[in-house]
Amino acid sequence: MPKVSKDPCKLYACRIQSCLRENNYQEDRCTEVLEEMRICCLKWHKKSLCCSGINLEEPRLEKPKSKGTPKSSSGITNNANIISATI
Repeated sequence: MPKVSKDPCKLYACRIQSCLRENNYQEDRCTEVLEEMRICCLKWHKKSLCCSGINLEEPRLEKPKSKGTPKSSSGITNNANIISATI
């Protein structure tokens, strides 16, 4: 009998679908569940089909703002604030 392996991140993928459905597909209301999936994929990305297409570089949860370079919510440096601060 062939050994069937269970996808280690499938549970998180299902939680994402449930959260999105319950919140009218508003991603910002499911950031914690999305982050849990990202963390699972960091560990299991080579074995989990559910992790294909997941960006493992940036966390979904916003970190507290630091005193460094201003960034927008997308993580892109806000050059307008840098320029106006130097003028």
